[in-house]
Amino acid sequence: MWRRVYLFLLLVRLYFALSPSYLHPDENFQGPEVIAGRVFGYPVHLTWEFTVEHPIRSSFPLWICYGIPMFTLRVIWDGFAQGIVPPHVVYWTLRFLMFTLSMVLEDWALFELVRSPLQREVARMLVASSYVTWTLQTHTFSNSLETLALIWCMVLIQGIERDKKHSSLPASAVLGFLSVVGVFNRITFPAYLVVPALQLLSHFQRKPLSLIVLILSAALTAMAAIAFDTSFYTKGELTLSDLFLRPVITPLNNLLYNSSASNLAKHGLHPYYQHLLANLPQLLGPTYPLIFLSFRKNLRTAAAVTGITLLSVFPHQEARFLLPTIPLLLTSIRLPDPVANKRLWRAWLAAWIAFNAAMGVLMGVYHQGGVVPAQMWIARNAEPGLARVYWWKTYSPPVWLLNGRNAVVDTVDLMGMPPADMVARVVDGTACTPPNQRADNFNTTFLVAPHSATFLDDSHGGTGDDVPFQLEQVWSYGKHVNLDDMDFGDDGVGPTLARVVGRRGIDVWKVQRQC
Repeated sequence: MWRRVYLFLLLVRLYFALSPSYLHPDENFQGPEVIAGRVFGYPVHLTWEFTVEHPIRSSFPLWICYGIPMFTLRVIWDGFAQGIVPPHVVYWTLRFLMFTLSMVLEDWALFELVRSPLQREVARMLVASSYVTWTLQTHTFSNSLETLALIWCMVLIQGIERDKKHSSLPASAVLGFLSVVGVFNRITFPAYLVVPALQLLSHFQRKPLSLIVLILSAALTAMAAIAFDTSFYTKGELTLSDLFLRPVITPLNNLLYNSSASNLAKHGLHPYYQHLLANLPQLLGPTYPLIFLSFRKNLRTAAAVTGITLLSVFPHQEARFLLPTIPLLLTSIRLPDPVANKRLWRAWLAAWIAFNAAMGVLMGVYHQGGVVPAQMWIARNAEPGLARVYWWKTYSPPVWLLNGRNAVVDTVDLMGMPPADMVARVVDGTACTPPNQRADNFNTTFLVAPHSATFLDDSHGGTGDDVPFQLEQVWSYGKHVNLDDMDFGDDGVGPTLARVVGRRGIDVWKVQRQC
């Protein structure tokens, strides 16, 4: 039974991994967008983290996790086809890669961390049935990579600590490598690793050679990472003087940037209890009360609690920052006893299934689910004369998916701009058509917006001087919900849900304006 349920949950995980939901712009702009431009030569958009004077994002883990697969795909593609690998092939390859890493590395690590066979099966089912595993962990987030690095560091620490007779030099070397990669991937990584690392102090006292190997491995990895980043951010040819006199140390830059309250305020400030009282319930659902009422005291719990506590010190707190805690907590709680309290067990199980099914469909299918398909459609099917595309009330579209057309197509992200300002921008960027003449197919403008944007209703079918432009629908996609378009204060709960959920979907409009 356990095996059949687990295989079914793997298929569920694969389904969501290959569904084009879009959970946060960082899953593209802090990963594939950056490396795809270097590997395939796609024109890309680099966000401010990569363009400021002191860059705060490292390219080193990106080359390992995305660069190697992309280079491999390019070599395979060159052997069987001509031309550059289409971006949609790269996109789906990376999604399948993240599914594979989740299935192999995460599940394997949990098998090693949980020693009791019965607890191991329960833990594996909990993690495999969590919508967090289905969605966030299968997307190209730095947080997903942080989760894998953390749990494998804990596997290595556990193995080293238990081996009293040997120095465990290979494990120490790998631990040093993974620890540095984790830090260069996300500066929050030490917050989770600090307590597990303390467990090795007694081992290092008995086997000092193990500590020396760990330090050497970490030092060599850090030097390699700094060299990669210095090369990545140095314009022109890299020289030895650049490495020694002007090294780019992205974790240090990141730490200094996030130590400033004014910098964090640009990204949104949250109360210190945001992680504990809002983000964790959102991620854990019905298991949230159990982390207080029924949990096992072990190293996984200690690592999770320490990480949550230290990350709560910083006022900018997003739910995905806690992604590494989810497998640690889910493998440490005690579920209601199905024998002693059958009614409570059934109620909890029903709540767990309902919560993850609902959140899985929402986050894994519908959440900004039309942005990537729309961009892929524009790359493959849009008319040759397309000059610019305005995106309104959506997440920032991944520019690298345009298959090189972004060299001639201007992508303009209007974000949540007020309607009047949006109209002014679109009108200003749209060529007008003289009276009694047909619009040509050159210098064409598209507008991409969710179907819930009722402001546009008058522009496809309305006439008169009050209508600044006409919209002709050229493509539509139904599996799209924009949760950022909620306006309960002005519209009320019922009308807002009816608009955002009832009118789900995204449209690509051709903009026409009369002179």
